[in-house]
Amino acid sequence: MKKVIAIVAGGYSSEHDVSLRSAEGILSFMDNEKYDSYVVDIEENSWTAHYGSELCPINRSDFSFTASDGQHKFDFAYITIHGTPGEDGILQGYFDLIGMPYSTSGVLVEAITFNKFALNNFLRSFPELHISDSIMVRKGDTMPVEMDVVSRLGLPCFVKPNAGGSSFGVTKVKTAEALIPAIEKAMNESDEVLIEKIMVGTEITCGAYKQGDEVVTFPITEVVTSQEFFDYDAKYNGKVSEITPARIADETAKRVSEMTKRIYKILGCYGIIRIDYILSDEAGNEQINMLEINTTPGMTVTSFIPQQIRAAGRKPGDVLSEIIEGKF
Repeated sequence: MKKVIAIVAGGYSSEHDVSLRSAEGILSFMDNEKYDSYVVDIEENSWTAHYGSELCPINRSDFSFTASDGQHKFDFAYITIHGTPGEDGILQGYFDLIGMPYSTSGVLVEAITFNKFALNNFLRSFPELHISDSIMVRKGDTMPVEMDVVSRLGLPCFVKPNAGGSSFGVTKVKTAEALIPAIEKAMNESDEVLIEKIMVGTEITCGAYKQGDEVVTFPITEVVTSQEFFDYDAKYNGKVSEITPARIADETAKRVSEMTKRIYKILGCYGIIRIDYILSDEAGNEQINMLEINTTPGMTVTSFIPQQIRAAGRKPGDVLSEIIEGKF
């Protein structure tokens, strides 16, 4: 019999609708010969399964739903929520409690990768990894003195929500006077705000997943945007060029691939992750600076990961099948 797959999307953050677009992509990639797949939209006040034309409330005691033709239970949850509760370990903890296998890393990995400041400080203990200096401000804290921040991190610098994605609430701060308004803007997305030293260079991103006991990386994508940085407008309104494979030296690509595998193994990840980097210094001998880790990367037809899978000569549906079957 076919396994029944819940494509779990939505969530409680500003990226709710973006997540639903990823769910549509995943639904289109799924192997219909192997799986019956249904989108489950998670909102704060309702969890709803899309079953044909029916919208069916989820029974949270076992993650089942009842439609006009009876009760339905899922065998597996493919999580594609960008933000809480699917990218911070909360939903993973729920699925662990009810015994539902899922597509992402476990609770600890999701929690630490969602918290940029905690992740960066943990990974700094590995000397081969280069990570930008940063300061964190919590809601309720005394606002930092602008000149102290400028003295330590320089200008311009980035201000971003500490917990969450990089599409909303991010500001490239160019003057000391703009720092406090940028912190207040980021506070709308997260109770913790990261002020980060800027890294200048070529932005790239590399996807990876676990195939059996081996970590496999995909071809690297170079990100070129006419915007100040790769924000929501650049991502979703076509103001970016995504070049796969990236226009970097073969040796550099190999080093980025090995670093991605190294980080994947250090953290003990599962499923597809995507790591963003900045390459600085001389071409062909670049320093690889880790920027961010995304454990539920976008999965629309045009997102980075499907592009990279196709560039590797593979089908997204085959990779999804390997992730699902790896839990059985």
